[in-house]
Amino acid sequence: MLDIRRGCAAFLALAAAFAVVAATPAQDHSRHSFDRAEKCALVLDDPARDAWQKPDEVIRALALAPDAAIADIGAGTGYFAVRLARAVPQGSVIGVDVEQDMVRYLAERAKREGLANLTTQLGAANDPRLPAPVDLVMLVDTYHHIPTRERYFVRLRDAFKPGGRLAIIDFHVDAPMGPPLRFRIPPERVKQELMRAGFELVQEHTFLPHQYFLVFRPAARS
Repeated sequence: MLDIRRGCAAFLALAAAFAVVAATPAQDHSRHSFDRAEKCALVLDDPARDAWQKPDEVIRALALAPDAAIADIGAGTGYFAVRLARAVPQGSVIGVDVEQDMVRYLAERAKREGLANLTTQLGAANDPRLPAPVDLVMLVDTYHHIPTRERYFVRLRDAFKPGGRLAIIDFHVDAPMGPPLRFRIPPERVKQELMRAGFELVQEHTFLPHQYFLVFRPAARS
């Protein structure tokens, strides 16, 4: 996850709830470092999460080509990145995170699970630093962490292959889990921000119980 996610103590305290809390009112939700990826993995990769995150349904909905190139931004411990790598056996997945410990953990996990098509990339808060264009960029529970979103996604426009897509999954404002209410971003605002950044909405899935699932593509340049 981006360095912007609150510590795993909150995850562990709420177990399967996957809730995030601010440490103090003075701290910015977008600035926090994980330092124990292994501990985070106990919650982020808890099988109980599958019931509401529905990872297999999400991946099926994306209708990925077996040779697709994918970037999972805010990949964390690899909850989606590992599944994506298995879904594109002739393709590639880049797990991007700005936390060095998460990048280390995911690289070790990919090696341990024999996923040669899953690599990692240390990103920055304002740039994912993708090494090559991709067919899909995916952000799960990460969009609300990005501090300068429109600038970030304007830069990201150049990261897509022809026909490339951008998938955003994040928590509804009234979800019983997720980041503090003041950090939640309603889907209509996401659509507006990404439209201003040069994207257009192509799909909106509604099968996730606590999150919206929006798919965009770069709009034609005028």
